[in-house]
Amino acid sequence: MNVVRTPGVDLKSRRFWCCVLAEALGTFMFVSVILGSSCPGPGSSAPPPMLQGALAAGFSAVGLIHCFGEISGAQVNPAITMALLCTRRVDLLHAVAYILAQCLGATLASGMFYLLTPQTAVSYLVTRVSSDGNAGQALVLEVFSTFQLAFTIFAVEDHRRREVAEPGPLAIGFSLTAGALTAVYWIGPVLGSVLAGVSYEFFFASSASREKLVACITCKDIEIVETVSISRSSLSTATQTAMRAKQASKHDN
Repeated sequence: MNVVRTPGVDLKSRRFWCCVLAEALGTFMFVSVILGSSCPGPGSSAPPPMLQGALAAGFSAVGLIHCFGEISGAQVNPAITMALLCTRRVDLLHAVAYILAQCLGATLASGMFYLLTPQTAVSYLVTRVSSDGNAGQALVLEVFSTFQLAFTIFAVEDHRRREVAEPGPLAIGFSLTAGALTAVYWIGPVLGSVLAGVSYEFFFASSASREKLVACITCKDIEIVETVSISRSSLSTATQTAMRAKQASKHDN
């Protein structure tokens, strides 16, 4: 789930279709792992514990990021792709192609498990609102769980751009595991993901600035503004480091 800026699109290019295929295959594998971990074991009619599915989702995400991260970004989630589109990290054509590929991969995985799973276990593969709650409560949980996932993804990418040596895929996997223990649906994840992407990209990122937000809203070249912001941030960091070194040398003397 790396945040990747997409260049100009050539529908005849091998690179474009390789990225689309990576999203379809990655989503197929991801959904297959989640559905497989949700099926009851042999001789059991009870669903497996929720922790099992959450851990499977987190570990699967880490592996998929390593496999497809440098190809398409390993987004494998329409909500994440929507957040990248709203923050102009991907263009409209890539976003539409990725979302269609993700839906295709998820549908194929669901169809495969529907055909291979006994009918008595099929009901465990469907996401429903708990009988103890309501749709409003589920929506809030969805927004929160996907907000923290998307926020982590954007933070990991910000650290990667600044060449901070941290295990980004592992952080995303942990975040996904935490979110999977809460909820999964459609409206909430998209809303939470977009809110997280916009809030991090334009308020918390090292390149965040008012000019960058205005450039995004007015559809101007956001990369130029971002480069200037990063340069200012780097200069400020270098200045602070030099001042600390100077103060340390004074204390030594």
